Amino acid sequence: MERLKPMDAQFIDAEDQDADASFAIASIAIFEGPPPSYGEFLRSIRGRLSDVPIYRRKLHTVPFRLGPPVWVDDPDFDLHYHVRQTALPPPGGDDELRALVARVMAQRLDRDYPLWEYWLVYGLSDERWALVSKVHHAMVDGVSATDLYRVIFDATPETRPPSTDASRVGRPPSAFWLATQAAADIMFLPAKTTLAVATAAAQPARSMRQLRRIARAAAKLTAGARPAAGSSLSGPIGRQRRYAWSRASLTDVKDIRCVLGGTVNDVVLAAISSGFRALLVHRGENPKPHMVPSLIPVSTRAPGEQSIYENRVSLLVADLPVHIADPVERLEFVKAELAELKAAREATAAEALIELGQFTPYPIASRVVRLGYRLPQHEIVTVTTNVPGPSIPLYGLGRKLLEIIPYVPIATTLRTGVSIFSYCDQLTFGITADYASTPDIDVLAHGIESGVLELQKVAAARGGLAGDA
Repeated sequence: MERLKPMDAQFIDAEDQDADASFAIASIAIFEGPPPSYGEFLRSIRGRLSDVPIYRRKLHTVPFRLGPPVWVDDPDFDLHYHVRQTALPPPGGDDELRALVARVMAQRLDRDYPLWEYWLVYGLSDERWALVSKVHHAMVDGVSATDLYRVIFDATPETRPPSTDASRVGRPPSAFWLATQAAADIMFLPAKTTLAVATAAAQPARSMRQLRRIARAAAKLTAGARPAAGSSLSGPIGRQRRYAWSRASLTDVKDIRCVLGGTVNDVVLAAISSGFRALLVHRGENPKPHMVPSLIPVSTRAPGEQSIYENRVSLLVADLPVHIADPVERLEFVKAELAELKAAREATAAEALIELGQFTPYPIASRVVRLGYRLPQHEIVTVTTNVPGPSIPLYGLGRKLLEIIPYVPIATTLRTGVSIFSYCDQLTFGITADYASTPDIDVLAHGIESGVLELQKVAAARGGLAGDA
């Protein structure tokens, strides 16, 4: 048995409040052919399961919600349930794959089973096949989900032998035992809090510095939590999704960064701002300041922690400058915005605020999350997450992995979300949108690609790209 960490439990609590929300993250891995048979693929996954023990565990709720849910071994685990197969209709191109992923991701994962699915997809054009990986956000974040590729796939065309599975299925804990343990945790929480306070008191200078940083960042978070300027980008959403993606060269983005300054993340956020600006203009709306504040998850993992399958992230909120027409000025705005957030150590403070959840009785923390989720939300319009992927080619059953396309969930009033993923020299922007309110998702996708191209042209004109040196 393993208790969910506070942030992991929040995804479960939030999902419970919205019948139309699904907090599963996903990605599409596209391989060159020929595709493996279902049996061949199933045997390959079975040989790697011992390296991902969380895949055999399902969610178990504590009676009366006295404590966070726990992961327990599934005594009836059936790999056939989790590994599925389907085929695209002709011609098997991007449009057909997009429609399939949107349908798959609109459905919630069944909590009576471990919260993951693999969809083996046949029928792609150009002798390709794909794997759609769908995993609940309570199990993994973007970084640890990416690490699963290292476990499931190979670094060479030669398929490594299956891992030895010496695991034993544990007996599920009884409801009485879970309730007793949760009650004990609540009873001992004051002692735990007292110990933390005593530890902080023993290092007064360090504790005061940390408190000042948290206070400054909290003040900035409060000041920035003002309602966004109204637009069609925010509002009620339904259960069904649209899905699209954009592509860019990672080398091109790095060249832009070298010439125009900033980071790779600055460049991609500027390009995403271009996409949202194009979408607003297409809808006949006038892009304004503070119209697209974005939630930006930030990984807090130390080196070597990629294979710890839980959420280790903090959060930033940054304005995407859709009101700026000039691409270079947009990039300068993003650079300044993120530099200011980093200087304020907002992510560090947000992480500290999240960690305070461990000193709050779970029934209270859960209730706060649930109540907060039901309140109207006007401060955030979208989510943009950037996850670095493998920098070397991977292989699935000897077939080369050509491309990885990410998927980020949306909920509440966020009608769109963008996830950026790098693999070798490729960048892909996976775009999730509400089906009813975003029939023009392609405008956003093309706008992101145009945003990269605009910056690339400026950088080339300044004579700084590798090809012009």
